[in-house]
Amino acid sequence: MATDRSYIEIAIALPVHQTFTYGVPEHLLPLVSEGKRVLVPFGQHRVTGYILGTSENQTRKEIKHILDVLDEEPLFPSPMIPFFKWISDYYIHPIGEVIKAALPGGINLYDAVSLAITQQGERMMNEKTLSPVENQILALLKSGRCMAKNLCKKLDRDIPKSLLHTLEVKGLISSRRELKGRATKSCKEEYVSFIRSDIPMDRFFARRKNILDVIESEVEISLKNLKNRVTGSIGLIKYLKKEAYINIFEKEVYRDPFGEPIKSDHAPFLTTDQTRVTSTLVSSLGQGFHTFLLAGVTGSGKTEVYMQAAAEAMNQGYSVLVLVPEIALISQMERRFRARFGECVAVLHSRLSAGERYDQWIRILQKKAPIVIGARSAIFAPLEHIGFIIVDEEHDTSYKQESKFRYNARDLAVVRGKFEHGQVVLGSATPSVQSYYNVKEKKFIELNLKKRVNKQPLPEITVVDLRKNRDKRGSQRFITKPLYEAMKETLDRGEQVLLFLNRRGFAGFPICAECGEALKCKNCDISLTLHRKANAYKCHFCGYSRPSVSSCTICGSTKITLLGLGTEKIEAAVKSLFPSARVDRMDHDTTTRKGSILRILKRLRNQDIDILIGTQMIAKGHDFPNITLVGIVCADLSLNFPDFRAGERTFQLLSQVAGRAGRGTAPGKVIMQTYNPDHFSIRSAKDQDFKTFYNKEITDRKTLYYPPFSRLIQLKISGKDKEKTRLFSEEIGHLCATLRKTEKSFAKSVEVLGPIEAPIFRIAKHYRWQILLKGLNVRTLHRYVRRLLFENTLQSRNRDVRLGIDVDPFFML
Repeated sequence: MATDRSYIEIAIALPVHQTFTYGVPEHLLPLVSEGKRVLVPFGQHRVTGYILGTSENQTRKEIKHILDVLDEEPLFPSPMIPFFKWISDYYIHPIGEVIKAALPGGINLYDAVSLAITQQGERMMNEKTLSPVENQILALLKSGRCMAKNLCKKLDRDIPKSLLHTLEVKGLISSRRELKGRATKSCKEEYVSFIRSDIPMDRFFARRKNILDVIESEVEISLKNLKNRVTGSIGLIKYLKKEAYINIFEKEVYRDPFGEPIKSDHAPFLTTDQTRVTSTLVSSLGQGFHTFLLAGVTGSGKTEVYMQAAAEAMNQGYSVLVLVPEIALISQMERRFRARFGECVAVLHSRLSAGERYDQWIRILQKKAPIVIGARSAIFAPLEHIGFIIVDEEHDTSYKQESKFRYNARDLAVVRGKFEHGQVVLGSATPSVQSYYNVKEKKFIELNLKKRVNKQPLPEITVVDLRKNRDKRGSQRFITKPLYEAMKETLDRGEQVLLFLNRRGFAGFPICAECGEALKCKNCDISLTLHRKANAYKCHFCGYSRPSVSSCTICGSTKITLLGLGTEKIEAAVKSLFPSARVDRMDHDTTTRKGSILRILKRLRNQDIDILIGTQMIAKGHDFPNITLVGIVCADLSLNFPDFRAGERTFQLLSQVAGRAGRGTAPGKVIMQTYNPDHFSIRSAKDQDFKTFYNKEITDRKTLYYPPFSRLIQLKISGKDKEKTRLFSEEIGHLCATLRKTEKSFAKSVEVLGPIEAPIFRIAKHYRWQILLKGLNVRTLHRYVRRLLFENTLQSRNRDVRLGIDVDPFFML
């Protein structure tokens, strides 16, 4: 930072778009530096802020001062600040919220109002002068102090702030402000070190000497480990400490997120194609920013290219960031990198505990882990001097964050690579239309791996027309004769089978046999899904559930017909058809517990599973040589979404899951069952022909002016009150039309579609509307949205209705 640190620029960890200038008291000046957190007064509150640099604001009147500096060392390097500012500007999202989302959770302080009942309030309870809701509030507070923000949740009703204010004025309750938060901290453990060994020759000599020998051999050892190694040693350790033979002290330790130890490996010889690609990537280091699209068929050895490029980058003093789309894939990628690079690998993803994520973040900051592997949030890893940012399975929609801060990690990888003057590698067997279009436009450089390692052939794909099975009964409707026979032959050879269906549960469309009404979620406009194992109907959007013995809410009938199918139904059918086979399932229901993904993949790797059934989490990146048959139960599920990318997603998903077959010495086979065998996405997946698919898809996009030929921003409007939400949506629609009329550049370059009800109109008791803004020029489109938001103060215009901004939306539901 500049020498003058008396006034600093602060981003507040609240939904406010601008930054603020604060003064620094003289005693805190030595502690101030970019990337640290500070506690600042903001309105009537105290909140966490982030130091972005010295302030250029020259108006020094009535500037508030920071209250404290919360970090000894910065939590993110200063070169990341322009990156954060770019993100805030592009995604039209408050910069403090951007930084808060990037950092480990549970570390910020915030001011909260705490409520308590007074003696007068206790005397007044149950008086006729009080309303029922006032009595409810007092009864709750009588059991103990409660944070004001938790009151509504505990009482399960909206409590107006005006009511709480009235109760406080009457002297029935009292309030006070408290600093809360900062639940995540470094972990400390007691360690023991050796001082001297001249212990007395008494009856405890042998046992005391044994303890000292263990400590001396280890130099220092955790007290916990010492007690485990020397049983019955607690009293002896106390004596040794008291007499100064040993020292016991606290030491910061890292919470280990990794599983079992990994055996080290060595880099194999590369194929000719791998050598060519690796050489191109390595020669680009230090030569300025480039983005490479690595298009390699499934099983072509992209991961080995990543590792050898990473090794050379580390040799030259660079760090490496590797993004994978699914947490299920992180374990496999992490295992391979740890086997090659050892303890210099860190992981970042949402399945880590808050403490584990914090520790990994600190390891990266302290440059103890120059290689970081993670899901989309790892794009914010506090690395410096980045050589490669690798985005594996770059086409995957999981890189898009769909709530609150709606960013795309793949796109941010390219932006961060540009800021860092590094190299970005986007890898996929089925590149996104957007990325391949950028190759054609000379923005990206194409690299190819056209053959599988060891010259293994691509799997043979057979398409089965499900329309011919409509009259079949039971499992024969979805386990066709060709699929059944192929499974039987595969199991007889001692090989493994993968069955893919991108829908979990047992039955996705339960309807009443009497009145024909579907069993729907009470909070969402969506039918419930039966989950047999849980004995419940569940909503996959809000989590609402009903017992499996529930009756129809319309006519009361208990006769429920179970239509549709999911992975649970496939599992039950397969166990019935192949009773001696070891069958397992991998979907959201079976992988919620920590370590569950690793356990399933380990069993599959050890060939303790004969048939694995799963959703899209089994479709990408996994490499199990003994899987020789992939059965796609129904290839059409993603084709019917009201989204212009539906065909692209279908092609990618089918191609990826087909690529799991035949990655070992035995040839692979794929049975692709579909009701739409003539759809171009399915035909292209069957022929494994990306270029044909791309040429057809890009022509359709150009005709309709959809991305990549235009840019989209979606306004998402939602509220609990149906009428208020509709009126606010129409008001925004009117403002959109007015703004287009007031400026000619907007009238020509911005198209407004809507407002319209969302395809799923209600989710989690919120009614949903949307407006789609379409433009050819991204700067004009962003300027239009900013004027719409800030000139009309839309964010604060209606407190009962939420407005979300989704720049470059992926999902239109």
